[in-house]
Formats: sequence, C-alpha cells, structure tokens
Amino acid sequence: MAAPKIIAVCGATGAQGGGLMEAILSDPNGGFVARAITREPSKARAQALAARGAEVVQAELDDVESLKRAFAGAHAVYGVTAFWDYFSAAREQSQAKNIADAARQADVEHVIWSTLEDTRDYMQADDTRMPILQAKYRVPHMDGKDEANAFFQGVPTTFLVTTFYWDNFYAVGLGPRKGADGQYEWALPVGNSKVVGIAVEDIGRAAYGIFKAGTPYIGKTVGICGEALTAPEMAAKITEVTGLGPIRYNAVTPDDFRAANTKETDEMGNMFQVFRDFPGEFQAKRSAEVARQLNPQLQSFDQFLAKHKDQMIAAMNAAPAW
Repeated sequence: MAAPKIIAVCGATGAQGGGLMEAILSDPNGGFVARAITREPSKARAQALAARGAEVVQAELDDVESLKRAFAGAHAVYGVTAFWDYFSAAREQSQAKNIADAARQADVEHVIWSTLEDTRDYMQADDTRMPILQAKYRVPHMDGKDEANAFFQGVPTTFLVTTFYWDNFYAVGLGPRKGADGQYEWALPVGNSKVVGIAVEDIGRAAYGIFKAGTPYIGKTVGICGEALTAPEMAAKITEVTGLGPIRYNAVTPDDFRAANTKETDEMGNMFQVFRDFPGEFQAKRSAEVARQLNPQLQSFDQFLAKHKDQMIAAMNAAPAW
C-alpha cells in the first residue's frame, strides 16, 4: 500500500486552513495526511490538531526559509494568507511569494492558492464611487491577492476563488445587533443586492475535494460559494432560526459605513460596495454547483444558521462591534 500523501496546510489553526485540516483528519482512509503549518505549535489549537494525528510544524509566512523546511516532502500545499491580521496588501503579496517560492523549491505536486479577483476590473480608474486605499487598490485584500497569482507561474497551482464567510456574522461583529430601543437592527451598505456567501468550513472541504481530484484541477481557476441572498432575506432567516427579531434592516450607504475612518471600516466599506454595485459580476465568478461537486456536504444558509444558532444568538445580544 502506498504511503499517504502529505498536504501541508498554511493557516492550519485559522479559518480556511482549519476547515481543510478538519476535512483531512475526518477522512483517515482518504490517502492523505495533514501537516499543520503554524507560527505557534504550542498553542491550544495546534496541540488539538496534533492530538488528532496531524503533524504540526512551525513556520512563518514572512520567512521563506522556514516554509521551505515546512514543505519538504509534502505532496501538496494549501496557501492562504491572513490580510486581516495586518491590513497590508504589500505584506500579503510578500507572503504569497514566499509560499510560491517554497513550494517550487520543495517540488510539491499540487498547490492551491486561496485568492480573489481584482475589483479594479469592475470600474474605470477615474471612478470616484469609492476611495483608493493603500495608494492603488479599491479592496486591498481582494486586489492584492489577484496580483499575487503571478507568483505561482510555473508552480502546479489551482487558483481557488473564495467569497464572504457567513461566519463573520457572529465571529467579527458583522451580524444584526440589539439596539438601544431593544429592536434588533442590521446596518450594512449592500442595498438589496444579493450577497454571495459560504460557510468557511465548506471552503476547506472544497479544497480537499480539489486535492483528491488532483491533476485535472492544476492550472485551473475554481470559484465557489454556498448561496446568494439579500440582506432582508438573510435577516428573515436569522429571525426564523434564532427567534430574535424581527430585524430592522438599515441599508446604510458605503460612505456612512466608512465614516468611522478606520482601516477595518474603509476596507469593508469598499468590499460591501463591490457586493452592492457589482452583484452580477461577483456572482458570475463563483458557483454553488461547482462547490457541491467538490464538497457534497455544502451547506445552505439555513443549514449554516441551524448549526451556529447559539453563536448567532450570543453575537446578536452582545455589545455593538462597529
């Protein structure tokens, strides 16, 4: 019997990487083993992966030599960066280059690079509907990833185009909140456009499906999503599942959302404006059907809410995050 093939997973204790780790570890007869790449192997989440049978290896995305050591002997690499930890497209691109260079050096047979599209393609350079960020980007965490695709030339890569995580509604304060008057309200600058989302664990499962399929996906761009719904549609479903509501939806303008003038609200304000102004173009790059082919367990928004009901209720009753 052939030895299991190693998948080295960047961000193994994070969102996307954590989903892929779960997919690999839940399939002990799948022919793959998981190597968790993490900055801090002593942390509880890394130790929990080790307890389940994962190999845990220390490496830094900013240190290409550590990545070369971490990828040695691996069949495949999952490359994902953590823009929201540092809010720098330049640093994210440097990390992407390190992943690509280390994978090339290690002669891995398959890389998945978790990427997004360049939103500047959706509008003219002189379009004034949203500010320019970090000197040249519309949505740095999206535009910069697309630019970083070039680093993977010559590396056997699948470009996995992801989308907005529904988990953000409870995890980072983007969901409905109870207002001072006791009414649940939700302020988002997306109008009535459909927001294309996914449960983050389903990204990991889809990535595992790509690795299992192997060669046919090398050199391909694959866009995935779970479901596309308007904010009022999501609000109604949240009320139905949690029993909290009705939720008053406030379709604030992107300028209102950006008014706090923080790196978070500037970045997300532009991102949400792309969702609002270019819903057709955004959705066309992503397919729930493709995601389901790769991951038969793909969740609908209803299924996601049922699974995370308690987290949603706790977040909706927490102090406002924004």
